[in-house]
Amino acid sequence: MSVDTHAVEDRVSLKTALALESAMERLFAGKPQRTDGRLTKENLWREAQVSRATMNRAAGILARWDEHIAHHGKTTPGEARRDEEITSIRRKLADKTQECTALKRKLQAAATAIAALHHDNQALRDELGRRGGTVVPLRRDDP
Repeated sequence: MSVDTHAVEDRVSLKTALALESAMERLFAGKPQRTDGRLTKENLWREAQVSRATMNRAAGILARWDEHIAHHGKTTPGEARRDEEITSIRRKLADKTQECTALKRKLQAAATAIAALHHDNQALRDELGRRGGTVVPLRRDDP
């Protein structure tokens, strides 16, 4: 059905029907000229530069609008790209958080082992000191 036929059925002028159709296509393509681009009926009538009441008389155009929204959702192409990017970034953040958690556990284990070795070393030095002994290197590098 052509815009001309719709204009008669919708009780709006051909000029109004064309303005609404054009606005609808710009919004669906993510290329608004007069609005923020969200897929709302308010943006449709504002983008077409007609009144809300005039848009409401264009039942055929509104039916196509509703059909498109039901099929494709209210997400604009830009919003879909943004949402995909956010999802990707969240996945990367989760991976990095998991990696940091694993590294933190390893660091805590290493710190515990170093502390135990330091404690054992100190205990051995104290025992050696009580016995009056001295530490003798195992290998001498004498010329």
